[in-house]
Amino acid sequence: MAQVFLLKLENGASLEVRADDELGLKPHDMCVFSKDFYSDLGEVRRELKAPSMTSNPAELPQVQHQATTDDLIRANENTVRARSAMRTARQLVESLNLPMKLVNAHYTLDGKLVTIQFSADGRVDFRELVKELSRALATRIELRQIGVRDETGIYGGIAVCGQELCCCRYLKEFNSINVKMAKEQDLSLTPATISGICGRLKCCLKFEHEGYLLLEKGMPRKGEYCDTPSGRGRICDRNLLTRKVMVSLEGGNTVQFSVEDITVTPSERRGGNSGGQAAGSATRRSGGDRNPNRRQRGGNGHDDSDSKR
Repeated sequence: MAQVFLLKLENGASLEVRADDELGLKPHDMCVFSKDFYSDLGEVRRELKAPSMTSNPAELPQVQHQATTDDLIRANENTVRARSAMRTARQLVESLNLPMKLVNAHYTLDGKLVTIQFSADGRVDFRELVKELSRALATRIELRQIGVRDETGIYGGIAVCGQELCCCRYLKEFNSINVKMAKEQDLSLTPATISGICGRLKCCLKFEHEGYLLLEKGMPRKGEYCDTPSGRGRICDRNLLTRKVMVSLEGGNTVQFSVEDITVTPSERRGGNSGGQAAGSATRRSGGDRNPNRRQRGGNGHDDSDSKR
């Protein structure tokens, strides 16, 4: 029976492969697989229940065997060759004046393909670069443009939470992220707070968003009035994770309460506002009685406060 695994290649790319269960692959094992016209080496990251890119596992690259000592020696030699290929590629990029940043180069295990990854602000016409590289390296060339998130995942690093970067540890696809997700998680919208090492919005804003929406259910919003064991007040802050709120009491103190200890009273708040509006209308009417000229001008039409009511 075939198993599906996620491999990580030497250049940081990820690939789904299939392998016979007789091989007994487990995480961190090195294995050799075949794809299209070449064979390459990869590290097993984890086993997958099903492939994500196709519904037919038979379409995935096939693992041939676990890596031998000779395979590892050849992979080290290819790493040295890749450094030389990077120097050649940088010289050609400079001579052709192409607006691109080379990230890394990777030789497949059999040396039939060199993959060079790069980042750029927009689309780059690299057809001439491919011709020059093929002539200089005497092998097939593949240029692959990646985004800044992928580039950061290749280099790796430690995030502000103290953990290894999510894009390096387990994220394989980068979904759309927007500032609204940060607002719904009650985060400060300063760039330093919501931006990652790559300079873009943090990936955790996306995959934690659904959890925060569940936590938000049953939580009062900022600005709502409530009754507390210490008196009546207005909610000025809240913490979705601890399910606690900060309440500014009428006496001027700010006290923290659990959500279970307060009772939100939106109806009383609306009543208070309407009462204030009524009082203001009465004041305007009484002010009009003291000014006979203003009362005469308003006699031809409706009073503004009456029309509002």
